[in-house]
Amino acid sequence: MEPTNFPERVKWHLLARMLPLIENNYNLAELGPRGTGKSHIYKEISPNSILVSGGQTTVANLFYNMARRQVGLVGLWDVVAFDEVAGISFKDKDGVQIMKDYMASGSFARGRDSINAYASMVFVGNINQSVDTLVKTSHLFIPFPETMIDSAFFDRFHAYVPGWEIPKMRPEFFTNQYGLIVDYLAEWMREMRKRNFSDAINKYFKLGRDLNQRDTIAVKHTVSGMLKLLYPNEEYDKEAVRRCLEYALEIRRRVKEQLKKIGGMEFFDVHFSYIDLETLEERFISVPEQGGGSLIPDGPLSPGVMHTIATGSGGHLGLYRLETQITAGTGTLRTSGLGSNSIAKEGIKVGFDYFRANANRVSASMKPGDHDYHLHVVELHNTGPTNAMTLAAFVALCSGVFGKSIQQQMVVLGSMSLGGSIVPVENLAQSLQVAFDAGAKRLLLPMASVKDIPTIPGELFAKFQTGFYADPVDAVFKALGVQ
Repeated sequence: MEPTNFPERVKWHLLARMLPLIENNYNLAELGPRGTGKSHIYKEISPNSILVSGGQTTVANLFYNMARRQVGLVGLWDVVAFDEVAGISFKDKDGVQIMKDYMASGSFARGRDSINAYASMVFVGNINQSVDTLVKTSHLFIPFPETMIDSAFFDRFHAYVPGWEIPKMRPEFFTNQYGLIVDYLAEWMREMRKRNFSDAINKYFKLGRDLNQRDTIAVKHTVSGMLKLLYPNEEYDKEAVRRCLEYALEIRRRVKEQLKKIGGMEFFDVHFSYIDLETLEERFISVPEQGGGSLIPDGPLSPGVMHTIATGSGGHLGLYRLETQITAGTGTLRTSGLGSNSIAKEGIKVGFDYFRANANRVSASMKPGDHDYHLHVVELHNTGPTNAMTLAAFVALCSGVFGKSIQQQMVVLGSMSLGGSIVPVENLAQSLQVAFDAGAKRLLLPMASVKDIPTIPGELFAKFQTGFYADPVDAVFKALGVQ
């Protein structure tokens, strides 16, 4: 490949594709657009690598055939790469479980035998939606089949290469200079699998406190592979190790960011860093696609527009935006954005009935019967309709009639009954994590949830300006910043 035609980051990504060939038991995912050469390297560069086209496979074929007492692909090849991950399926129910076992330890049990193997696992596939949208509304492992979307499975991945940053291959990307004969290159890579360069980190750096044992193993694996590819003679300096370490932290953090979205608070610790042993300076490593573009925009919203977090019909927490339109009329309510879900509509109706009965407590000048109301609900995380919109509907309607905006970047949490009794927030810590990821800076919580504050990690709670309300009317005043 012609290095002068690639930006620095793309060169790193192209090298990362070779890590499974040079490291034993290295698990890598690369998802991105078509035509970027994701599967080519595993098919053509090495005779020690096999590309399994997406489709049905069996435990006997992949791991161990008990009838023949014969080891499958993981014992025969250095790399087993799965093309088109969306199409992978196991005939055996325990297929994914055995794969998890193997990816974690390099061994698996079949019958009375425990078998060790050294093959790396690679998963390549296509992302059809825009990455910006996926980062905001879902997770970047979405192309995997439903049976494989499991946080324990993805936690075994050492790296996630951002395939969307690699350009589609064009003739000018290939060099007319000399290259290495691939037979020689493949044999060299197979020989280098016997060596380990991961100790280079300990010489100059220490990993930050957010990295658990799996993260540490993944980062060391990546650094070792990168140093083998770039400095096979082991003549690397501190800066060389730093560059490899920063890249290793990024591609493992990308895995962890998706785990946080799939598995919640269990994977809260994503703020990866390393400490320079010489200067004791700590440096944090971010993931480019996570930055900016928050779901909750900066700046004032229109009156009647607000955000809340609730559990959707799919059982997952999500962010919801309520938008209120108020016109002259006779006090009727229309809703949209809820589909045919009657439970969600009922929740908003309860909030509306409470508004009609109690608007004069917010302001004597409010006349609910003089207007018609249209309340539109936007599911920003595609989590399905929710029935926990009662308090949010009341606050949004008051904001609309008052003509005053909710405080900037605020999320109002909690729900209420028809009589105005406040319902505490379920999953408070996870709700705060969703709010933080969406770009919220302010929180309004019910007093009833104060007892759950100890469940929130301190550094997460400190990210918000937090207010508390005692009843629905108090919630309106505090949301609008009116005392």
